[in-house]
Amino acid sequence: MNLLKDNIPDLVKKLAIPASVGTLFQTLYNIVDTFYAGKISPEALSALSKSFPIYFIIIATCIGVTVAGTALIGNSIGENNKKKVLSYFINTIYFGFLISIVITLLGLIFSKKIYYLMGSTEIVTNLGLEYTNIIFSGSFLFILVVALNSLLHAEGDTKTYRNVLILSFILNIILNPIFIFGFLFIPALGVAGIGVSTIVAQLISFIIIFLKILQNKRLKSLAKDFLYPKLNYLINIFFQSMPITIAICGYSVAAAIIFTYVGMTNEFATAGYGAATRIEQVVLLPILGINTALISIIAQNYGAKKYDRVKETYFTAIKYSFFIMVISGVIIFLTANIIPKFFSDNFEVIDYGKRYLKISAFVLPAYPFFFLTNGFFMALKKSENAMLNNIARNVLVPIVVFYLAKYLSVDYDNFFWLWVIFQWLVSIILLIVVNYYLSNKLYKSSTIVNP
Repeated sequence: MNLLKDNIPDLVKKLAIPASVGTLFQTLYNIVDTFYAGKISPEALSALSKSFPIYFIIIATCIGVTVAGTALIGNSIGENNKKKVLSYFINTIYFGFLISIVITLLGLIFSKKIYYLMGSTEIVTNLGLEYTNIIFSGSFLFILVVALNSLLHAEGDTKTYRNVLILSFILNIILNPIFIFGFLFIPALGVAGIGVSTIVAQLISFIIIFLKILQNKRLKSLAKDFLYPKLNYLINIFFQSMPITIAICGYSVAAAIIFTYVGMTNEFATAGYGAATRIEQVVLLPILGINTALISIIAQNYGAKKYDRVKETYFTAIKYSFFIMVISGVIIFLTANIIPKFFSDNFEVIDYGKRYLKISAFVLPAYPFFFLTNGFFMALKKSENAMLNNIARNVLVPIVVFYLAKYLSVDYDNFFWLWVIFQWLVSIILLIVVNYYLSNKLYKSSTIVNP
């Protein structure tokens, strides 16, 4: 597969499908966790739901590291600069390890305060901490896995990580009941058992990715000089990844704001909404897979100054994603009465989950414009643009919706209808911004380079 020459629609499909399948199993992983939490108690389900905006800082950091690594390594491959490829790869690993220390400390120190800010009861908070404290203690494994995988993604290999995620999912199914309910000499750990099984699965993922990387042909030319951290490369990775990480952390702000408003209803509403969002994550998988493909393709072609292929990749990705999300919205709407029953047998939890899914179906087609626009700017090493996009959608919009909802005294359903309206407004604006960028900056550059 040649990302610089092969047909763009074919490349998008070839890269997106394995990435989507991998992300599917990563999401199913979370769904299994949610399923078992619901079997423990409604409070445990609420705790796990509310843990998401807290440990999302790990996810945001992982995205920042892998996107920065993929973009910088991919650009270097496009430039045919072997030295930069290896230097960026090694220093991405160093950066990932260093930032994981910071993330661990932040998570352990502030998790409890965030639970209380979301209006959690003492029981829910304590159950949540049992889970998040374990997750944050093993955060370095999450981050090192994606740091190693950045080289593979930059080369267009999305299958290896897919296979790792499938294996992690299988391990999670096996390990969750063992650690939650106990088995032989292993005591019953409850909610903490969900965290332990996750860390064990991540450790195995790290070992597999590490062994795969050792076989990479590019590492054959790895001299001792490359093994030492280089400040200039670390700085470049920092400035590429941090805007992305900070911006995506805005999603935690959005989630916390939503959970706060929903929590004003009751903990059953929180549990129902939290369970329903797990399904929403499954539905978004094709977009995330296409976004991975988009970043890999655009990064290399931008480095090679093939700007027409950059433009074609973006609009091909948008076309595919929009169509998929329209179909997904219809399916979600028609099955909303059934899906929440998988997570709970509590009538109120099921009802709130059903109501959210029916509303969510109308916003799904708007999401491609947001996710793919972010991927577009990340691949171009324009992290600041992606940061502004995320802040607008995940910080400013939730704040506006929250206070507007409070001012209007809207109920659970109408709060989410307000959310739908504002998400569509942001998505339309982002599409206009990208069109302007392509017409007035990137495309004009292509005319000069390729007359």
